[in-house]
Amino acid sequence: MEKVNSQDAVEGLRSKACAPAALAARGVPRVRRRLCVALWLAVFTFLSAAYSPAQQVGPTESQVKAAYLFNFGKFVRWPAPPDSRKHSLEICVLGKNPFGSVLDATVKGETIDGNSVVARSVPSLHEAESCHILFVSQSEEARLTAILAGAKRLQALTVSDIPHFAERGGMIGLVNQADRIRFEVNVAPLENAGLTVSSELLKVALRVIRKSAGGD
Repeated sequence: MEKVNSQDAVEGLRSKACAPAALAARGVPRVRRRLCVALWLAVFTFLSAAYSPAQQVGPTESQVKAAYLFNFGKFVRWPAPPDSRKHSLEICVLGKNPFGSVLDATVKGETIDGNSVVARSVPSLHEAESCHILFVSQSEEARLTAILAGAKRLQALTVSDIPHFAERGGMIGLVNQADRIRFEVNVAPLENAGLTVSSELLKVALRVIRKSAGGD
């Protein structure tokens, strides 16, 4: 695998040529595919190593998690969108917003597959009909089971830093491992919701779970 500087990777991935959808197309040169994969791996390696509470310089925990939320959108494909989901990709925060203005700053001016990326807070699942990515705040842990049950109809990618989120039926759980932010992926709820996740994302996950919360 080619070695790529993480900062060069961030710039390189702004090109549509390395979008996961483009790489999945037939006829993509092998060299380009390998280089793009190396770029994606470098970005996620950079994110997982970027945060440390002992550091005074560098991205904060909120900035790293916000960057993850944005980049997850590049590796997931949703079913054909209803009218409410056209032209934008919405990243929603359910519950107490731990990001402040960080998430808005992260996605400002960004696009994914030609769709503008927007961030907003939602007070309830009833307000999340148009959300593509739903971050469940730790403030909602007490009612997580009900939230995940209700989220099934939304076809939204559920993400959270609630402990054991992926094991409990969430799709992507952000975890702190040795003061580094990593992520776990639960494939079962993704498939049940009709979402398709890129194999490249699974390659860099800390752990891939392939069963539902009930062990089905």
